[in-house]
Amino acid sequence: MSDTGITSGTRAAPAKSWGRAVNLTLWALQMVLALMFVMAGSAKLFGDPAMVEMFDAIGIGQWFRYVVGGLEVAGAVGVLVPRFSGLAALGLVCLMVGATLTNVVVLGASPLLPLVLLVVGALVAWGRRARAQALLSGLTRRARRRSSKPAQVR
Repeated sequence: MSDTGITSGTRAAPAKSWGRAVNLTLWALQMVLALMFVMAGSAKLFGDPAMVEMFDAIGIGQWFRYVVGGLEVAGAVGVLVPRFSGLAALGLVCLMVGATLTNVVVLGASPLLPLVLLVVGALVAWGRRARAQALLSGLTRRARRRSSKPAQVR
C-alpha cells in the first residue's frame, strides 16, 4: 500500500508557504532599502547642507556627492525591479562598504547605519541571487554569441 499521494500533498504546502514567506520578507526588505536610499540619495543630489558639509570633510570634492547620490537613487530603483533586484542590492552593499570605511577612517563617525543597510542589502542580494545569476548568464551568452560572429567587411 502506498501513501505517496497523502504525504506529498502535506509536505508541499509547508514548503510552498515557506517560500512565499521568504519572498514577502525579501520584498519588505527591498522596500525598506529603496526608501532609505531614495531619501539618502536625494539629500545628496539636492544639496542638503549636512551632506555638503560631510563631503567637504571627506575631501574628495562635491562631484563625489553627486556620484554617490546618483548611485544610491539608481540602486533604490533597481532593488524594486525584479530582474535587477539582486544585482542592485549587491551594488548597494558595495556602496555601504565604502560608507562604513569612510565613517570609521575619515569621518570618525559611527558606522551603525551603513552597517545595518549593508546587512539588509546583503540579505536581499543573497535572497535574489538566482535572479542575478540568470541575468548575468544571459549577458555572458549574448556576449559570446556576438564575439563568435565573423566581422562584417564594409
